[in-house]
Amino acid sequence: MLILNKVNMKELEKTRRISIAAVLFILVIIIALLSYKRPKHVYALNTQHTLEKITTDNYFVTLDEIQNPNYVLIDIRDQFDYEKGHLEGAVNIYTPELLSEINSDVLNELKENNKTIVLYGNNPTEANSPFLLLYQLGYTNIKILLINSIYSQNKLITKNTTIEKSVADINAFIKESKKNASKSLKPKQEVKKPLKKITPIKKKKKMPVEGGC
Repeated sequence: MLILNKVNMKELEKTRRISIAAVLFILVIIIALLSYKRPKHVYALNTQHTLEKITTDNYFVTLDEIQNPNYVLIDIRDQFDYEKGHLEGAVNIYTPELLSEINSDVLNELKENNKTIVLYGNNPTEANSPFLLLYQLGYTNIKILLINSIYSQNKLITKNTTIEKSVADINAFIKESKKNASKSLKPKQEVKKPLKKITPIKKKKKMPVEGGC
């Protein structure tokens, strides 16, 4: 009887521990779900779609076009260069700080108000990376200002510039790459080699040795 009581006590203790562990596990899951926050910045467009889009549409602006009241100039250079000289009316948002909370609010407000963001740096190349980043995040209201900026006698001098247009058809290249990728995923069919016909070689019979001792 005592032995049965001890066994029952052990089973009850084991069940209680399992129950406590299960409750704690469920609590951890609930706390994790409640504390989870969706990332503020999520890519809305993939790289392939972005490349296809920017190669077909015109996303460049010249100095002669920036007087458009719908355009908002964003100077992506650091604060030091911005204070040395910048285009009239330009807002300074340094590239590494594009996605800060304050700057994100500014960009979202411009998007909601249907304003076109025009990025510029010392040259168009400096604006390429921030342009692609913002475009993939869903800021399709964005362009690049085609200028070169230099300082002369403590003054900022900006001039229109051009970019070399690619001779290659990028869209055709992307389509061909997709086609080749789909081919490589298909299982290769084994090519059966024709069986070689084997002709047996007849052994020559040895002639008996003539003569004797």
